[in-house]
Amino acid sequence: MKIALIGYGKMGKMIEEIARSRGHEIVSIIDIDNQQDFESEAFASADVAIEFTNPAVAYGNYLKAWARGVKVVSGSTGWLKEHGDDVRKACSEDGKTLFWASNFSIGVAIFSAVNRYLAKIMNQFPQYDVELEETHHVHKLDHPSGTAITLGEEIVAALDRKEGWGEDTTDPKLLRIDNIRRGEVPGIHTIRYDSDADCITITHDAHSRRGFALGAVLAAEYTKEHSGLLTISDMFKF
Repeated sequence: MKIALIGYGKMGKMIEEIARSRGHEIVSIIDIDNQQDFESEAFASADVAIEFTNPAVAYGNYLKAWARGVKVVSGSTGWLKEHGDDVRKACSEDGKTLFWASNFSIGVAIFSAVNRYLAKIMNQFPQYDVELEETHHVHKLDHPSGTAITLGEEIVAALDRKEGWGEDTTDPKLLRIDNIRRGEVPGIHTIRYDSDADCITITHDAHSRRGFALGAVLAAEYTKEHSGLLTISDMFKF
Protein backbone atom coordinates (compact mmCIF):
# COMPACT_ATOMS: atom_id res chain seq x y z
CA MET A 1 0.00 0.00 0.00
CA LYS A 2 1.13 3.55 -0.74
CA ILE A 3 0.96 5.83 2.31
CA ALA A 4 1.44 9.58 2.65
CA LEU A 5 2.31 11.05 6.03
CA ILE A 6 0.92 14.43 7.12
CA GLY A 7 2.85 15.55 10.20
CA TYR A 8 6.37 14.28 10.81
CA GLY A 9 6.95 14.62 14.53
CA LYS A 10 7.62 11.74 16.90
CA MET A 11 4.34 10.09 15.99
CA GLY A 12 4.84 10.47 12.25
CA LYS A 13 8.32 8.96 12.41
CA MET A 14 7.07 5.99 14.43
CA ILE A 15 4.20 5.44 11.98
CA GLU A 16 6.73 5.50 9.14
CA GLU A 17 8.85 2.84 10.85
CA ILE A 18 5.90 0.53 11.49
CA ALA A 19 4.39 1.04 8.04
CA ARG A 20 7.67 0.14 6.33
CA SER A 21 8.06 -2.92 8.58
CA ARG A 22 4.66 -4.11 7.37
CA GLY A 23 5.71 -3.79 3.73
CA HIS A 24 4.09 -0.46 2.90
CA GLU A 25 5.63 2.32 0.81
CA ILE A 26 5.86 5.91 2.07
CA VAL A 27 5.34 8.00 -1.06
CA SER A 28 5.09 11.48 0.50
CA ILE A 29 5.90 13.15 3.80
CA ILE A 30 4.33 16.56 4.42
CA ASP A 31 5.27 18.76 7.34
CA ILE A 32 4.98 22.46 8.13
CA ASP A 33 7.82 23.48 5.77
CA ASN A 34 6.65 21.74 2.56
CA GLN A 35 2.89 22.32 2.36
CA GLN A 36 3.21 22.69 -1.43
CA ASP A 37 3.70 18.93 -1.65
CA PHE A 38 -0.05 18.45 -1.22
CA GLU A 39 -0.12 19.35 -4.94
CA SER A 40 2.53 16.79 -5.90
CA GLU A 41 1.95 13.69 -7.99
CA ALA A 42 3.61 11.66 -5.25
CA PHE A 43 1.02 12.72 -2.69
CA ALA A 44 -1.86 12.07 -5.10
CA SER A 45 -0.54 8.54 -5.70
CA ALA A 46 -1.15 7.55 -2.06
CA ASP A 47 -3.90 5.07 -1.21
CA VAL A 48 -4.24 6.63 2.25
CA ALA A 49 -2.76 9.62 4.08
CA ILE A 50 -2.11 9.27 7.81
CA GLU A 51 -2.50 12.64 9.55
CA PHE A 52 -1.24 13.49 13.05
CA THR A 53 -0.90 17.23 13.48
CA ASN A 54 -2.83 19.65 15.71
CA PRO A 55 -6.38 21.01 16.12
CA ALA A 56 -5.68 24.24 14.23
CA VAL A 57 -4.70 22.63 10.94
CA ALA A 58 -6.23 19.14 10.93
CA TYR A 59 -9.46 19.99 9.11
CA GLY A 60 -7.60 21.98 6.46
CA ASN A 61 -5.34 18.97 5.92
CA TYR A 62 -8.37 16.76 5.34
CA LEU A 63 -9.66 19.17 2.68
CA LYS A 64 -6.29 19.27 0.91
CA ALA A 65 -6.01 15.47 0.89
CA TRP A 66 -9.59 14.97 -0.30
CA ALA A 67 -9.03 17.50 -3.10
CA ARG A 68 -6.31 15.17 -4.40
CA GLY A 69 -8.55 12.10 -4.10
CA VAL A 70 -6.69 10.67 -1.10
CA LYS A 71 -8.42 8.94 1.80
CA VAL A 72 -7.40 10.09 5.28
CA VAL A 73 -6.67 8.39 8.60
CA SER A 74 -6.38 10.96 11.39
CA GLY A 75 -5.61 10.96 15.07
CA SER A 76 -5.71 14.74 15.47
CA THR A 77 -8.15 15.92 18.12
CA GLY A 78 -9.73 19.21 19.09
CA TRP A 79 -11.34 20.02 15.70
CA LEU A 80 -14.60 18.06 16.09
CA LYS A 81 -16.72 20.77 17.74
CA GLU A 82 -16.06 23.32 15.00
CA HIS A 83 -15.86 21.08 11.94
CA GLY A 84 -17.64 17.85 12.88
CA ASP A 85 -20.79 18.60 10.86
CA ASP A 86 -18.74 19.52 7.78
CA VAL A 87 -16.76 16.30 7.99
CA ARG A 88 -19.87 14.16 8.44
CA LYS A 89 -21.46 15.80 5.38
CA ALA A 90 -18.33 15.35 3.28
CA CYS A 91 -18.16 11.65 4.13
CA SER A 92 -21.88 10.88 3.87
CA GLU A 93 -22.84 13.06 0.88
CA ASP A 94 -19.69 14.02 -1.00
CA GLY A 95 -17.92 10.67 -1.23
CA LYS A 96 -14.95 11.52 0.99
CA THR A 97 -13.31 9.08 3.40
CA LEU A 98 -11.98 9.78 6.89
CA PHE A 99 -11.04 7.20 9.51
CA TRP A 100 -10.90 9.22 12.70
CA ALA A 101 -10.16 8.06 16.21
CA SER A 102 -9.25 9.94 19.35
CA ASN A 103 -6.91 7.04 20.09
CA PHE A 104 -5.72 4.26 17.76
CA SER A 105 -4.29 2.00 20.44
CA ILE A 106 -5.66 -1.54 20.38
CA GLY A 107 -5.47 -1.50 24.17
CA VAL A 108 -7.59 1.65 24.32
CA ALA A 109 -10.14 0.05 21.98
CA ILE A 110 -10.42 -2.84 24.44
CA PHE A 111 -10.47 -0.42 27.40
CA SER A 112 -13.29 1.53 25.74
CA ALA A 113 -15.34 -1.64 25.31
CA VAL A 114 -14.82 -2.44 29.00
CA ASN A 115 -15.79 1.13 29.88
CA ARG A 116 -19.08 0.87 27.98
CA TYR A 117 -19.93 -2.46 29.58
CA LEU A 118 -19.03 -1.30 33.09
CA ALA A 119 -21.07 1.91 32.70
CA LYS A 120 -24.07 -0.15 31.63
CA ILE A 121 -23.77 -2.23 34.81
CA MET A 122 -23.20 0.80 37.03
CA ASN A 123 -26.38 2.47 35.80
CA GLN A 124 -28.15 0.10 38.20
CA PHE A 125 -26.14 1.28 41.21
CA PRO A 126 -26.61 5.04 41.78
CA GLN A 127 -24.71 4.92 45.08
CA TYR A 128 -21.52 5.01 42.97
CA ASP A 129 -20.41 8.36 41.65
CA VAL A 130 -18.00 8.36 38.72
CA GLU A 131 -15.11 10.57 37.64
CA LEU A 132 -12.47 10.41 34.92
CA GLU A 133 -8.86 11.53 34.98
CA GLU A 134 -6.43 11.80 32.08
CA THR A 135 -2.68 12.50 32.17
CA HIS A 136 -0.56 13.43 29.15
CA HIS A 137 2.77 14.99 28.23
CA VAL A 138 3.21 18.74 28.56
CA HIS A 139 3.21 19.25 24.77
CA LYS A 140 -0.41 18.19 24.33
CA LEU A 141 -2.42 21.25 23.33
CA ASP A 142 -6.04 20.17 23.83
CA HIS A 143 -7.73 19.22 27.09
CA PRO A 144 -9.44 17.09 28.02
CA SER A 145 -7.84 14.63 25.63
CA GLY A 146 -9.93 13.34 22.76
CA THR A 147 -9.76 9.89 24.32
CA ALA A 148 -11.09 11.21 27.63
CA ILE A 149 -13.97 12.93 25.85
CA THR A 150 -14.82 9.72 23.98
CA LEU A 151 -14.71 7.67 27.19
CA GLY A 152 -16.72 10.31 29.03
CA GLU A 153 -19.42 10.44 26.38
CA GLU A 154 -19.70 6.65 26.54
CA ILE A 155 -20.26 6.89 30.30
CA VAL A 156 -22.83 9.68 29.98
CA ALA A 157 -24.73 7.70 27.35
CA ALA A 158 -25.06 4.74 29.73
CA LEU A 159 -25.72 6.49 33.07
CA ASP A 160 -29.17 8.00 33.57
CA ARG A 161 -27.79 10.12 36.42
CA LYS A 162 -25.34 12.00 34.18
CA GLU A 163 -26.44 14.64 31.68
CA GLY A 164 -23.03 15.56 30.31
CA TRP A 165 -19.40 16.10 31.30
CA GLY A 166 -17.33 19.03 32.49
CA GLU A 167 -13.85 19.97 33.64
CA ASP A 168 -13.34 20.63 37.36
CA THR A 169 -17.08 20.52 37.92
CA THR A 170 -18.90 19.86 41.19
CA ASP A 171 -22.29 19.49 39.52
CA PRO A 172 -23.51 15.97 40.41
CA LYS A 173 -25.35 15.74 37.06
CA LEU A 174 -22.07 16.13 35.17
CA LEU A 175 -19.25 13.63 34.82
CA ARG A 176 -16.10 15.31 36.12
CA ILE A 177 -13.06 15.03 33.83
CA ASP A 178 -9.73 16.11 35.34
CA ASN A 179 -6.64 16.61 33.18
CA ILE A 180 -2.98 16.61 34.19
CA ARG A 181 -0.01 17.60 32.02
CA ARG A 182 3.44 16.43 33.12
CA GLY A 183 6.70 15.23 31.62
CA GLU A 184 6.56 13.02 28.55
CA VAL A 185 3.64 10.79 29.63
CA PRO A 186 2.20 9.10 26.50
CA GLY A 187 -1.25 8.82 28.06
CA ILE A 188 -3.00 7.51 31.17
CA HIS A 189 -6.79 7.33 31.48
CA THR A 190 -8.47 6.31 34.73
CA ILE A 191 -12.18 5.85 35.42
CA ARG A 192 -13.21 5.63 39.05
CA TYR A 193 -16.58 4.61 40.54
CA ASP A 194 -16.60 5.54 44.21
CA SER A 195 -19.13 4.87 46.98
CA ASP A 196 -19.14 4.95 50.77
CA ALA A 197 -18.46 1.21 50.78
CA ASP A 198 -15.76 0.79 48.13
CA CYS A 199 -14.18 2.00 44.92
CA ILE A 200 -13.95 0.39 41.47
CA THR A 201 -11.17 1.68 39.22
CA ILE A 202 -10.10 0.84 35.65
CA THR A 203 -6.99 2.34 34.04
CA HIS A 204 -5.25 2.29 30.68
CA ASP A 205 -1.60 3.29 30.90
CA ALA A 206 0.29 3.60 27.62
CA HIS A 207 3.99 2.67 27.88
CA SER A 208 4.87 4.45 24.62
CA ARG A 209 3.36 5.87 21.44
CA ARG A 210 4.10 2.63 19.60
CA GLY A 211 0.63 1.18 20.25
CA PHE A 212 -0.97 4.32 18.80
CA ALA A 213 1.27 4.15 15.72
CA LEU A 214 0.55 0.47 15.03
CA GLY A 215 -3.18 1.11 15.36
CA ALA A 216 -2.95 3.98 12.86
CA VAL A 217 -1.26 1.74 10.30
CA LEU A 218 -3.87 -0.97 10.86
CA ALA A 219 -6.53 1.69 10.34
CA ALA A 220 -4.88 2.72 7.07
CA GLU A 221 -4.95 -0.89 5.88
CA TYR A 222 -8.66 -1.02 6.74
CA THR A 223 -9.39 2.36 5.15
CA LYS A 224 -7.85 1.36 1.80
CA GLU A 225 -10.73 -1.11 1.38
CA HIS A 226 -13.56 0.96 2.92
CA SER A 227 -15.19 4.34 2.44
CA GLY A 228 -17.10 7.01 4.37
CA LEU A 229 -16.68 8.14 7.97
CA LEU A 230 -14.93 5.26 9.73
CA THR A 231 -14.09 4.65 13.38
CA ILE A 232 -12.38 2.12 15.61
CA SER A 233 -15.73 0.40 16.20
CA ASP A 234 -15.89 -0.38 12.46
CA MET A 235 -12.47 -2.04 12.54
CA PHE A 236 -12.80 -3.86 15.88
CA LYS A 237 -16.14 -5.55 16.49
CA PHE A 238 -16.23 -5.74 20.30
